[in-house]
Amino acid sequence: MKNMNRKNINIHKNLIFLRKSNHMTLEQVADHINVSRQAVAKWESGGSIPDLLNCAALADLYDVSVDDLVYFDGGAEKVSIAPKGKHFFGTTVIGERGQIVIPKQARNLLNLKPGDTLAVLGDENPGTKGIALIPSELFLKATQEVMDTFYPKSK
Repeated sequence: MKNMNRKNINIHKNLIFLRKSNHMTLEQVADHINVSRQAVAKWESGGSIPDLLNCAALADLYDVSVDDLVYFDGGAEKVSIAPKGKHFFGTTVIGERGQIVIPKQARNLLNLKPGDTLAVLGDENPGTKGIALIPSELFLKATQEVMDTFYPKSK
């Protein structure tokens, strides 16, 4: 049966991007995964595709998922491959009253349900300016651990 949701294979573009963004040479990549420099060059040129074991080794080397190594296409969003466990869910628009919609994929992956309470954290530093949302119970637990460490209760 033909797969109608077939993804485009972008491994050669991703290998070039990841090697360059990690400031590595073809030789360094080849040494890390125990193949020839020519094999890595052939993969990057699209002349061949690494086998499954080499894909896994490359994904480990670059700290990305095998799925992202093979299929990631940053062209539309102009973003790079995220490290394993990190995600880019797209963009959202702030409504007139400050409301935002968390993308469905993010809600599903992180098991966020209506009524959940999130802590809103912010950084106004020009170099790292941004906002983060985390479950409030995790924030409160971390805050309590810091307080207990620096201000232990008297016995």
